[in-house]
Amino acid sequence: MSTPSPELTTVADHLVVIHDGVEVHRFDGLEPDTSHQLEIVDPERGDRTVEARTLPRPPGELLCRIATVNDVHFGETEAGRIDDHPEGPIQRAEPGEAPYPETMNRGAVTEIAEIDPAAVIVKGDLSQDGTPDEWAAFEACYRGAFGDLLHVVRGNHDAYRGQTAYAGDQWIELPGVIVALLDTTIPASATGTLSSDQLDWLDAHAATADRPVLAMGHHQQWIASSGGSRSDAYFGLHPDPSDGLDEVIARRRAVLVYTAGHTHRHRVRRMIRSGVPSVEVGCTKDFPGTWAEYRVYEGGIMQVVHRISTPEALAWSERCRHLYSDFGVDYASYALGTLADRCFVLPNR
Repeated sequence: MSTPSPELTTVADHLVVIHDGVEVHRFDGLEPDTSHQLEIVDPERGDRTVEARTLPRPPGELLCRIATVNDVHFGETEAGRIDDHPEGPIQRAEPGEAPYPETMNRGAVTEIAEIDPAAVIVKGDLSQDGTPDEWAAFEACYRGAFGDLLHVVRGNHDAYRGQTAYAGDQWIELPGVIVALLDTTIPASATGTLSSDQLDWLDAHAATADRPVLAMGHHQQWIASSGGSRSDAYFGLHPDPSDGLDEVIARRRAVLVYTAGHTHRHRVRRMIRSGVPSVEVGCTKDFPGTWAEYRVYEGGIMQVVHRISTPEALAWSERCRHLYSDFGVDYASYALGTLADRCFVLPNR
């Protein structure tokens, strides 16, 4: 299996990052909203040029930066495993290697700390099975680094046995922005929901919000235009509360986006009624191994997805590029998505 090379993984207003296997090429200090011809020097394969356009910078001052991760899965030991099927390929840490969730999350923490975040948001699936040891490993990694800046909500993997840790909605006020962190988890279920009380809570809070709101949760939204039948078994946020969330956002123009995890992919769709983006951010634990940064300006918010680029993290995530290929899945394309799925500007409404 060949490795695509090079890959334009990240763009911001001043930054472009290109990955060539485990080689990382960073171009910083660029002009915003401009096409750039970027030279990759490679004595073995020859120099190459990659064209990339930086994002426009939203108007006004930079007020804060936020970081998010999801699907970090402390305690997982097999990547690519589907139930009891032997097919995969299934990747495991080699003898002598650290558990791969620790490798990936340590890399994420190192990079997130460099942006001096106003908050670090974890959108669920902290663990593989919601055990005390798994949560303790998560806390040691993230709470130890970020303390009171850390805000966490559970995912389905954290509640398969009816656990209630990390449950509940949160209204997190930050410089220039508010994060509405929604608990979408149904204990003992892979699917998600929002109750009418939760939607009323979001509606009431957003009605009086004095700054833009980022709504976040674990489960991705069901959207009719993206295909698939309307089903109670939808592997995400149930269609009824998905529509209810769209209706609240249509009324409350302070809300700029809903962002989720759960699918281990990067994707952007538009809600039907509000037209607001419904965003999925890929997992931290395997390919491509990402965390998302939100740069909050007076006139809008920029999402910038970063591929974790410590040497150990890249070595692991590259091994996971072809997960599920025995099932006919092009996991690399599915998980990475398009550049526009990862890096974009959310203007104020």
